[in-house]
Amino acid sequence: MRPRRGPGLRARLTLLATGLSAAVSALLLWLGWLLVGGVVAAVPDLPPGSTVKVNGVPVVARQLGEALQEAARHRLLQAGLVAFLLAVTATVLLAWVITGQVLRPLHDVTATARRLSAESLDERLHLPGPRDEVAELADTFDAMLDRLQAAFQAQRRFVANASHELRTPLAVVRTEVDVTLADPTADEAELRRMATVIRSATLRAQQLVDGLLVLARSESGALRAWELADLASLAQAALRIVAPETRGRGLRVTTRIAPAVTAGDPALLDRVVGNLVENAVRHNVGGGWVEVCTGLVAGQAMLRVSSSGEVVAAEEVSALFEPFHRGGVARTAHDGAGLGLSIVRAVVAAHAGTVRAEPIPGGGLAVTVHLPAA
Repeated sequence: MRPRRGPGLRARLTLLATGLSAAVSALLLWLGWLLVGGVVAAVPDLPPGSTVKVNGVPVVARQLGEALQEAARHRLLQAGLVAFLLAVTATVLLAWVITGQVLRPLHDVTATARRLSAESLDERLHLPGPRDEVAELADTFDAMLDRLQAAFQAQRRFVANASHELRTPLAVVRTEVDVTLADPTADEAELRRMATVIRSATLRAQQLVDGLLVLARSESGALRAWELADLASLAQAALRIVAPETRGRGLRVTTRIAPAVTAGDPALLDRVVGNLVENAVRHNVGGGWVEVCTGLVAGQAMLRVSSSGEVVAAEEVSALFEPFHRGGVARTAHDGAGLGLSIVRAVVAAHAGTVRAEPIPGGGLAVTVHLPAA
């Protein structure tokens, strides 16, 4: 921490209150001094040659006003200086005590922040009392801790899931190599079989790493390019890629394609459309249906991919956008890395858009993406 010098906030507030009190008291004393002098100076004139005693001292009549003025001001200064010292002392004590009470919640915030670590993010202030600036600060601090705790938990889940997903293909590679090396009679056919298995495992690991890189780049908002892209042409290209699989599974594909031009990173936007179309095909049922729609809605470029499939509960929809989550498919399945919708959400957010998923009655899912129209 950078060292800081000077008095603390409590001391500065006390000094400020004391200075203001001293200035006001001095001003009042000066005004009283002027007022008393003016009032006494208005004493009526006495006959010439007469004398008057002021504080036991004979004073000539013509000097009576000056003598009374000096005596009154002297008395005023005596009493005023005592009152001045008492007022300043009372201000120091009250300001010190009151500022201590007011700033106590800030000390609680500081103490909590010092105690916090990645293992104790569940602490909260829950400051009671009226809704003032200090309470607002404490509530903001609690809300920040909520976000930090959620971020740390998501990061831990992400690292754990990524480690698990990468361990699977690496274990396959090591097992195949160990088994083949341990077999002294392994021939060319066995070696080719091992090479095929290893190639499949390394391809899966590469897909996972590529997905993680795309997800990290999207979440950081580091877009490599910013060009015009038509969601309609991207959707048609994605449908051509999955056409053999849709025919092999007997899926019925319908489209409502209209121009939907947006601006952004073409490679990432292509990944969004491709992921949604691939998910709609891979997580479908035999003989099911897929519908892809694009167009302009309320001044925004829209892409909607709907498909039949297994029944998805409404409360599970938000979890589908979490990394390594596959709806209705075991986490260790080999038909994807479980990053498709996570990448979609991150890329859409990086392009200032929105994405929404809705379960379809009877089974299936509809995902709608809105992006700013170019």
